[in-house]
Amino acid sequence: MATVGSGSPCPADEASGVSQQHFRQQGFTLIEVMLALALTALLLGMLSGGVYSVVRDWDNNSAGLDAALDETIAILQIERALQGAFPHSYRDTDTLGRLVYFEGAADSIGWVSTVSPQRGTGLIAWQLFSVRDEGVYLQLAPALSDYPGTRLNEVAPLLLLEHYTAQFSYLYEETELSKRWEFEWNGADQMQLPLAIHVLLTPIESDGRRKPLDIVAGVHANQHRSLRPTNAASQPVFRQGPSP
Repeated sequence: MATVGSGSPCPADEASGVSQQHFRQQGFTLIEVMLALALTALLLGMLSGGVYSVVRDWDNNSAGLDAALDETIAILQIERALQGAFPHSYRDTDTLGRLVYFEGAADSIGWVSTVSPQRGTGLIAWQLFSVRDEGVYLQLAPALSDYPGTRLNEVAPLLLLEHYTAQFSYLYEETELSKRWEFEWNGADQMQLPLAIHVLLTPIESDGRRKPLDIVAGVHANQHRSLRPTNAASQPVFRQGPSP
């Protein structure tokens, strides 16, 4: 029998001590909580950085695909419009005679086409010109009975191909057995359109992502139904273009 005042613990004291020890083992210290929060913040930062990188790459790829698609559509529209070139005639205010509208130079071209980018009706006057370090610009206007160039110059140009510059050349039938490419063609002088039009699109920046592109469009209707073309022997000498 235990005497009063002896050193042996009572059962109630033993139960209280075990409960307090168990409570201390189940809790967390302040340092443990801070470490857990730091690890959580680190993991969230890594996760958000990975998600941002994926979204950024997706946006860049999507923007690149959209730009490539826009360029492809623009090139196809140019090709179709050149193939649909029409020997549109207008009355010269000085001579009152009728002339064929087509103004072709090495860095610009103006013509009338049966093709409209908005799928509208009627003939459309097109004008493309290339500006160094800027790109290829487009102007559109309805083709009426007057000189189309005046109406085209009143239209604000649209930057059609931002990453390319263009060079134009024109296929000329020197004789029945000889053809050559020229860097100039004036429909008012020739009274007809060239047999074909060559467009060389060169990237402004040589970063390897874009390659030079060629458009060779045959002109289906190069002669007017009533206006006769100029005699080949009397045609002016042009600067030689690329070989056909």
